[in-house]
Amino acid sequence: MSAPSGSGKSTLVNWLMQEHPELHLAFSVSCTSRPPRGTEQNGVEYFFLTPEEFRQRIEADEFLEYEEVYEGRYYGTLKEQVERQLANGQNVVFDVDVKGGVNIKKYYGRRALSLFIQPPSVEELRRRLEKRSTDTPEAIDARVAKAEYEMTFAPQFDRIIVNDDLDTAKRDILRVVKEFLLS
Repeated sequence: MSAPSGSGKSTLVNWLMQEHPELHLAFSVSCTSRPPRGTEQNGVEYFFLTPEEFRQRIEADEFLEYEEVYEGRYYGTLKEQVERQLANGQNVVFDVDVKGGVNIKKYYGRRALSLFIQPPSVEELRRRLEKRSTDTPEAIDARVAKAEYEMTFAPQFDRIIVNDDLDTAKRDILRVVKEFLLS
């Protein structure tokens, strides 16, 4: 699942995972080259790698998707970890940026369902971000500009869920996921 910040993706994903255990959904455990924060544990929140280990794994083509967010600060999803989760009967949920979502879909093809959670409009997205009161006006402008760019990727996803009304979006996402898993 991918979405611009403020689209409600995390709300929808968390609802789906908490309220529908019959779907056997589990988040993928990603890797990062940043150090653990607080009580984070290796293999639980992330697999913590050094930047050098991360680069070696990139060279060995071990990632489904990865991104260098800042110089030497990597995030990515290991193919091996996903295969382990699938073998354990889990339906793996990826909460990734749009490029990562497109790459995962390319890798898995019909075995994956790619969902793009979209706000009803850029104006509504701006309103939601402002309502959060967590960002400066400059940060909101940057997030909105990034969202406009990310929304150009929506047609590359299998399905687009417009989150205009949360209850409707919940029904839509549940229906789409169930249809996929039963096919």
